[in-house]
Amino acid sequence: MHYPKITIITPSFNSSRFIESTLKSVIDQQYPNLEYIVMDGGSTDGTVEIIARYEKHLATWVSEKDLGQYDAINKGFTKSSGEILCWLNADDMLLPNSLFLVADIFRNLPQVEWLSSLKPGSWDANGHLVSVDILPGFSQKSFLDGLYLPTTNKKGYWLQQESTFWRRSLWEKSGSSIPNYTLAGDFALWCAFYEHTDLYGVDYPLAGFRMIEGQRSEDFHNYMLQANEALSQLRKQLAWTPHFSRLLNYGKLSQIPRVRHWLKSKFGYSGQRITKTNLRALDAPWKIESDSFLP
Repeated sequence: MHYPKITIITPSFNSSRFIESTLKSVIDQQYPNLEYIVMDGGSTDGTVEIIARYEKHLATWVSEKDLGQYDAINKGFTKSSGEILCWLNADDMLLPNSLFLVADIFRNLPQVEWLSSLKPGSWDANGHLVSVDILPGFSQKSFLDGLYLPTTNKKGYWLQQESTFWRRSLWEKSGSSIPNYTLAGDFALWCAFYEHTDLYGVDYPLAGFRMIEGQRSEDFHNYMLQANEALSQLRKQLAWTPHFSRLLNYGKLSQIPRVRHWLKSKFGYSGQRITKTNLRALDAPWKIESDSFLP
């Protein structure tokens, strides 16, 4: 069986408390065609010594000063040769068998250029899986309307970076670089991808975000400023005017079947969902379903 090469970049800086669990979550997948690259920013807290212990499992690693997280990731990707790409921060973790699942989808569904989980996970600070959320779907139109800006919807929809994988061909079409943002580089990259093709949602959990006090993601205000700037640029490029009426919360009305059907026909989005044809069969093929959803 052909296993497409998967490249994972892990950026780190003084991450000694958590990086070992991150490394193990990737290495323990035992995926046979893995290119794992760690880009450390010159840590002084023991992180380098931990990385060195896992050196035989890494394609390469460096510890040197950089200009921040996204600079480190971009440098890592310039060293890479994988067909499928992603990055995993030095406190987050993959779920078991994620890489085999992702590889199987890309191998069998050539029309899929990038994918993300519709069931993103969350770890607590101790590395315990505390939740798996359920997202309604992905589509370019819902993204352009701002559904996946964190404050747009009180349900807290977001496109989880650690659960997102893409083909090298899409990376190259999009500039082969994460845009120059200090916090919202991930969101800006999704904007670049959406300029070329739609995102496919996967009905399986793939990874989880670790919640830690004092992490960069707590700077919510500045993240939102940067994400809004990137989204505004994409809207301008695609000449898109947001349809904010679609983002209204219809409450209990949407639970009434006939009303929900009408709301979907008037205000719903259409996305692509990847799932199995038969969950009970070992060799069941993947299928893509067109899925209408409300915010």
